[in-house]
Amino acid sequence: MKTVPAISGRRQVKTTPRKRPRQTRSKETVETILAATARILIKLGFDGLTTNAVAELAGVSIGSLYQYFPNKQALVAALIERRIDEKNANTHIELARVAQQPFPVAVRTMIRMTIDNYAESPELSRVLIEQVPRIGRMGRIAELHQGTLLLVAALLEARKGELAIRDPEMAAFVLVASIEAIAQRAALFQPARLTDPALIDEATAMVTRYLGVADG
Repeated sequence: MKTVPAISGRRQVKTTPRKRPRQTRSKETVETILAATARILIKLGFDGLTTNAVAELAGVSIGSLYQYFPNKQALVAALIERRIDEKNANTHIELARVAQQPFPVAVRTMIRMTIDNYAESPELSRVLIEQVPRIGRMGRIAELHQGTLLLVAALLEARKGELAIRDPEMAAFVLVASIEAIAQRAALFQPARLTDPALIDEATAMVTRYLGVADG
């Protein structure tokens, strides 16, 4: 099982689920548990999160919760993993869909998708971003980042003749890092901007100018 590296002499904490739900009822139970976890995280933060509170809010016994999650770290890890998987799936779908669209349209679509991923639940996004170092999911995030870079670099390489860039791989890194940073900073410090259309407008203008295409 994967564990969080020990920090400052602390014992290692298991953050992987005890078992995966397979039947419809057990899947529904896990969904209810994770929804309760998210609600408590948003309201009370990690320090206020307890397995007993989650079980009570979810309407399940503590024994049922422990069938799947050994501790509160595993609950938070499951939420982080879910957000990673959802974002990865959305990114692949959208990149495939916009691959042949005019570049300004493709850029705006991808920026909107990235920001919408955080805007869907900005409070939860903020809490999960803060908890990644504690829970230890940087490896999964790095995998997602690298996969996205490869997809974006391939798209830029395929249409390099339309763009004012010399190195598609470097350009992919600059673009992905920039848009992720914008979305994360907004989620952390100014969540109202996530629903402001001007943020997408400004980010699109920045990227299209960098690529040397007109945003029309």
